[in-house]
Amino acid sequence: MKKKRLLIRTVILILLGAAVAYTLYANFSSDDIRKVAINEKAPDFVLTDMEGNKHQLSDYEGQGVFLNFWGTWCKPCEKEMPYMNNQYKQFKEQGVQVLAVNINESEFAVDKFTSRYNLDFPIVIDKGEVMEAYGIGPLPTTFLVDKDGIVVKRLESGMTEAMIKGYMEEIKP
Repeated sequence: MKKKRLLIRTVILILLGAAVAYTLYANFSSDDIRKVAINEKAPDFVLTDMEGNKHQLSDYEGQGVFLNFWGTWCKPCEKEMPYMNNQYKQFKEQGVQVLAVNINESEFAVDKFTSRYNLDFPIVIDKGEVMEAYGIGPLPTTFLVDKDGIVVKRLESGMTEAMIKGYMEEIKP
């Protein structure tokens, strides 16, 4: 009787372990992340910047949008932010906007970061919904959105200033 009970318990534990392993695999598998496709309308969203202003992506139609997802801890993000700021100053009057979406960090951390680099473009904090809608994996990830709100390019790496300038030229209306 004890051997039978031990066998049943062992089988139940193995089944539970397999269920947990499958659940973890299904939830963390990168194949399950839906990525926004090139030549597709960029998913609309509304997020609030550090000054309390609301930014809705669809409000920028008619302009190019350099949509950058980043984190304060991300070294490539930190390196490219001053380059983005320099190019933003050059292109904002030409109809190209930068919208930097921080991924779920505290306002204190983001404010400290933006102050250190004197960033002028709008910075919003996403609690996860926009990141999920865009299928963000590695940071930084940048989307080039044209004047019609269509995603023309997805970039999943850090950029040089020359690259950023070229990309802004590409989405200039």
